[in-house]
Amino acid sequence: MNMQTSNVMAPPAPKRLEEMQLPTAMMRDILIKTMFRMNLDMVTQLSRVICLPVPVTQELVDLARSQRLVEATGTLNANNGNEMGYQLTDAGKARALDSLAQSEYFGAMPVPLDVYSAQVKRQSIRNIQITREQLTTAMGHLVLPDNLLSNLGPAVSAGRSILMYGPPGNGKSSISNGIRDALGDKIYIPRAIEYSGQIITVYDPIVHSAAEEQVDDPNSLRRTSGRFDTRYVRCERPTVITGGELSLHMLDLVYNPTARTYQAPLQLKSTGGVFIVDDLGRQKEPPQSIVNRWIVPLEESKDILALQSGEKFEVPFDTLVIFSTNFHPNTIFDKAALRRIFYKIEINGPEQADFLKIFAMVARKRKMPLDEDALIHLLNVRYPEIDNVYANYQPIFLIDQMIAICEFEGIPNQMTPELIDRAWANMFVKESEFDH
Repeated sequence: MNMQTSNVMAPPAPKRLEEMQLPTAMMRDILIKTMFRMNLDMVTQLSRVICLPVPVTQELVDLARSQRLVEATGTLNANNGNEMGYQLTDAGKARALDSLAQSEYFGAMPVPLDVYSAQVKRQSIRNIQITREQLTTAMGHLVLPDNLLSNLGPAVSAGRSILMYGPPGNGKSSISNGIRDALGDKIYIPRAIEYSGQIITVYDPIVHSAAEEQVDDPNSLRRTSGRFDTRYVRCERPTVITGGELSLHMLDLVYNPTARTYQAPLQLKSTGGVFIVDDLGRQKEPPQSIVNRWIVPLEESKDILALQSGEKFEVPFDTLVIFSTNFHPNTIFDKAALRRIFYKIEINGPEQADFLKIFAMVARKRKMPLDEDALIHLLNVRYPEIDNVYANYQPIFLIDQMIAICEFEGIPNQMTPELIDRAWANMFVKESEFDH
C-alpha cells in the first residue's frame, strides 16, 4: 500500500526485527539503556519511546530475555490490558551501564543511512513543481515586478541553487522566506540515523516544525499507528537561515564527547528543504570559500562528512540553497564559482510607481492617512537628494518614524511635509567631520 502525504510517500513501519538493517547488538543495547534510564517495564511504553511497532519491540524484548538481560516480572498490569511487565536482570543492568559508557544514546531507534537515503529520494525537493499562483500567494505581502516571479519560479522548481543579489533593503530576505512558504507540503525527518555503528541525531525542533501528531485513541477501532515509521517525524519542509554568523565548521558533524554521539550539521538538517545563506560577504570566511564548500554537494547531490576517527562517508544532499548578497557577484566570486550557482537573480529597488504602491500598502496597514502635499514633498524635494533611488524598506521606515513622532507629540497619525523631513533625517546620516 502506498502511503501518501501530499504526494510524499511515507516510510513504511518495519514489520519484523530482521527488516531493520541495524546491528542486532545495537538495537538490544538501545532497548536496555532505555529501560534502565527511563525505568520502563511494559512493551507498549517501550514501543512508543524507541519508536518501533509493538510486535517488533516484543521481538527485541524476547531477544534480550533469551540472553538473560531481561526477565518477566510475572505480574500482569491490570491498568494496561493485563500486559506482562519486564525488568532488567543484574546482568542486564551491568550491560546497560557498560553500553551507556560507550554511548549515552537511548530512545528512538535510528534509521540506517541507506534506508534514509531512499526516503530522501521519495521526498526530494526536486520533485516539487511550483506554480506561478503558489509563488504569487506566498509573496502576496510583497510588491514585486512580474519578471522577477518569472525568473524565480523555474529556479525554485529546479531545486538547485539560487544567488539573489542587489542593493540592501529590497527584500531579498523576504523573498527567500516567501520561497520557503510556497513549498507547502510535508516530509519525514528521521529522529536519528546510523552509519558504521555511530548514531547521528537529525531531528531538531528548532529547525523542524512537526506537523500535528496523530495520537491513538485506545477506544477507537481504527488504530493510526503503523501508518508510517515513527522513527521519523512528519514535518514542514525545513528551512535553515544563516547570516553573518555562518562559518565553515558549522557545516561539519558535531561530536558530543560526553554523550559520544553526533549531531547532524545544518545542511543535513535542511535536507528536503531550503538553506538560506543571507548577507553573503559578511561572514569571517570569504564568500569564495563558502561557495567552494558547497561545490561538490551542489553538483553531485551528495555531501561528504567525517567521523572523529577521520573516516569519511557520503550523505544525500537534497536542498535548495539560496545565497543572498548586497555585493555584485563579479566582485566576490571567480567565474568557476559563479558557473556552479545555477540561477542568478538581480533584485533591484522599485521604480517610482511600485514605490508608491508599497507606500500606500504600508500606510493602509499602519492606519496612517495618506497626504498629497506630503507625498509631493517626498518625491520632488527629498528623493532628488539621493538621485531618486528607491528601496523597498523605505516606506516602512518613513511611516513608522512618523507614527512614533505623532505618538510622542500626542497627535493623531498624520503625514505632513514637516513630519516627512523629520523621518527622512533619521534614514540617512549627513556626511560631516567631527572631533574625536
